[in-house]
Amino acid sequence: MTVKKKSEYKVLILMGSASDAGIMRAAYDVLNDFGVPVKMAVSSAHRTHERTARLVKQAVKDGAKCFIIGAGMAAHLAGVVAAQTTLPVIGVPIDASTLGGLDALLSTVQMPPGVPVASMGIGKAGARNAGLFAVEMLASGDDKLQNKLVEFRKAQAKKVVDADRKLAKELEKG
Repeated sequence: MTVKKKSEYKVLILMGSASDAGIMRAAYDVLNDFGVPVKMAVSSAHRTHERTARLVKQAVKDGAKCFIIGAGMAAHLAGVVAAQTTLPVIGVPIDASTLGGLDALLSTVQMPPGVPVASMGIGKAGARNAGLFAVEMLASGDDKLQNKLVEFRKAQAKKVVDADRKLAKELEKG
């Protein structure tokens, strides 16, 4: 669901660099698949810290319910956002350095007590899980969204069972 007006979105996805968009698109796509209005923007914790603060304040004013933040290397963006709001912040470490994203993971997960960031795995899988985690949080107060989640989980389970049956048939044939 593409957002047409600022006040329509429930999740703000921020990333530290436009080069992170390919990874963070996984979170965006999950939210769209569930019909959750989302806004996506680029802002840096270091290079555009005032812009980041404005985006967070505006998102809160617009009625956003949570943030998904993707950042690599020092990955301070999730912590900077968490310091400015009491809304849930979900961090997605991006593999943007020679350390394979481990630096971003450690920066995202090692928040000081009192300023939590929910940390996902590195890269696209982490972004996808961030989208799903946001949906789960939003579904706690939305029966329609909760039903969509239940159906999603059933479909996931069916895929596994179908794959198992296919494998068994292939093994029977030799």
